[in-house]
Amino acid sequence: MNRGALATAFFGALIGACMLALGAAALLGRAPTIVHSWSLPAFGTPHFAATPLSGFFVLIAGTIAVPSSIYSLAYLRRYRGEYSLDAFAALYVLVLLSVIAIFFAADAVSFTVAWEIMTLTSCGLISFEWRDRRAARAALLTLAMSEFGTLAVVLAFLLAARPSGSLDFTAIAAHAGALSPVARVFIVLLSLFGFGVKAGVLPFNAWLPRAYPAAPANATAIIAGVLVNCGLYGMLLLNLVLVPQNAMLFGALALAVGALSAIVGILYATIDDDLKRMLAFSSVENLGIALTAIGAGAIFLALHRFDLAALGIGAGLWHMANHSLYKALLFLGAGAVDTVAGSTRMNLLGGLVRAAPVTATCFLVAAVAIAGIPPLNGFASEWLTLETLLRSAEVGLVPVKIAFVLAGALIALTAALAVTCFVKAYAMTFLGTPRSESTRNVRRELPAAAGIGMGLLAGACVVAGIFPAYAIQLIDAALPGTLHGQLAAALLPPFLEFGHGSGGFMRDFHALGATIGAGIIPGRSLVVLHRGGATNPVVFAMSSTYLAVFSAVILGGVFVTVRLFARRTVARARAWAGGLRSLLPEMTYTATGFSNPVRVIFEAVFNPRTIENTREAVHDHFRVAITRRRERDYVGDRLATEPLVAKVRDYANDLARMHHGRLEGYVTYALVALVVVMLAVVFLA
Repeated sequence: MNRGALATAFFGALIGACMLALGAAALLGRAPTIVHSWSLPAFGTPHFAATPLSGFFVLIAGTIAVPSSIYSLAYLRRYRGEYSLDAFAALYVLVLLSVIAIFFAADAVSFTVAWEIMTLTSCGLISFEWRDRRAARAALLTLAMSEFGTLAVVLAFLLAARPSGSLDFTAIAAHAGALSPVARVFIVLLSLFGFGVKAGVLPFNAWLPRAYPAAPANATAIIAGVLVNCGLYGMLLLNLVLVPQNAMLFGALALAVGALSAIVGILYATIDDDLKRMLAFSSVENLGIALTAIGAGAIFLALHRFDLAALGIGAGLWHMANHSLYKALLFLGAGAVDTVAGSTRMNLLGGLVRAAPVTATCFLVAAVAIAGIPPLNGFASEWLTLETLLRSAEVGLVPVKIAFVLAGALIALTAALAVTCFVKAYAMTFLGTPRSESTRNVRRELPAAAGIGMGLLAGACVVAGIFPAYAIQLIDAALPGTLHGQLAAALLPPFLEFGHGSGGFMRDFHALGATIGAGIIPGRSLVVLHRGGATNPVVFAMSSTYLAVFSAVILGGVFVTVRLFARRTVARARAWAGGLRSLLPEMTYTATGFSNPVRVIFEAVFNPRTIENTREAVHDHFRVAITRRRERDYVGDRLATEPLVAKVRDYANDLARMHHGRLEGYVTYALVALVVVMLAVVFLA
């Protein structure tokens, strides 16, 4: 066993276990635990604070780090003799440590330093396969965009710290009311750009569909399941914790950006035939859904509807946590497929369920969860997000209602397309007939460590889906300020106290069966139910627990019925294939064909370009062959990245002309610069 693989697995799992302990301790204690570090000249003493909100993010990070590190023990064997696994282990460990520092940082200096370490080490992981030019280019693009984002974050912190004169988060929050309206607008815009780059939301997320396929699978699981959460954490920290006066503007922009990111991400995911790139676009979709819910909660917070604010922000945090679980599992499954089949192109895969049953089963759990199908964990958070958007009916502002209706429609369409996307992903990868020679030659899957890592995440998806009451209580403990306690009170009423309360509400939730099985399955509630007013005591209700039980009973009944009453004689014969001996792989459905209706309907979004290559013959008068190849531009590149790069290139070309001037011109530049500096010194003095 390679030393680097062992170090990655051991230290990664150890740090992940520490994350779980630290996160749980921070969630249990409401008062922040402050730890001071060494003193730095001109910057004071950086310090760290374990708050419930940061503890929740650290808990999620640990839940992803432990299985991903165990998986590394089997997965990293593919790199032996080609790349330095010792270097990979060092980068992997530094990424995890920097994440802890980001979430527990209590001042802007500590946060920024940890953020930079996280950015540099994650780019190192993306470029780990440095012999592949695509990996190197993806890492450079990620680094460039991340540094622009970091600059925006630093400026936002400096603006927020101006009234207090301190970079300490407590001082910033205490003096946030003295910020001017203009400063607050710039803080929202800078934070949405800076943290949005890391979160992977539109429009500055061109790095994400390039970086995810380039990085090793265990590193991608950490990036998609942990690092993108840092972007959402930064938005919450700056706009709702430190400067809560930003809630309305931040909420409106987050709602719009999140809904657009969700629909655009799932559209590109649905039509892509590369498994890893499809999962990357799916991350754009899921982070968009989470940001939409957080934006809705921020708007409710600005309107002083704290119960609905807790619903929105809680739904966003819940969906973010669910995304971390199933997206990390999906990337680990994609890495296993790539290792054994040698490709992630779904058009070349198929039939892997027989050779890799453990990978296929775990991937199926994650695909069902991310598609929002009950009773797994993706369903509950998407359902609560939609229910939160529908609660805009209780708000008197017409623009808010219109914005929520439009966002709700986009999220509903996103949820429908997600089912199509992951039916395609699972069917074209694991079912049917192998469509390439390398896939036909697969005989076994990765060793047991990979199965253990994927199995832990699959189990977490199942448990989190069947018992949502526990997830709600964890999220409620993480909500900051006045929102703490609102989520559990709204969704988990004291159902078991039948003697307390009276009226229609108590009769309604008992009629729903909220107390059935309470003595068998522990927890405050088996039914997630939002209480309303006197005329409408139950607004909405659901129970993943009951759905799981009923589904198991129905499936078990069908199995028993078939086994007992079906005819036991089985006749085996060749499948009829239109008169052919067998159906050739080239004649079966491909991922491209499956998603073609979506490509046709939304062609205006994809905006493909047609490239024509023509060969002439017979004195250049008769055309023999025409080859048409259609390339689609990513909308983020088209709207943001390419125009920005073109402007920068134009400015660089203009500046380059100064290098080819005359001597007197250079002397003039020097004199002008000297005069400007002297005037600046005089006025500043």
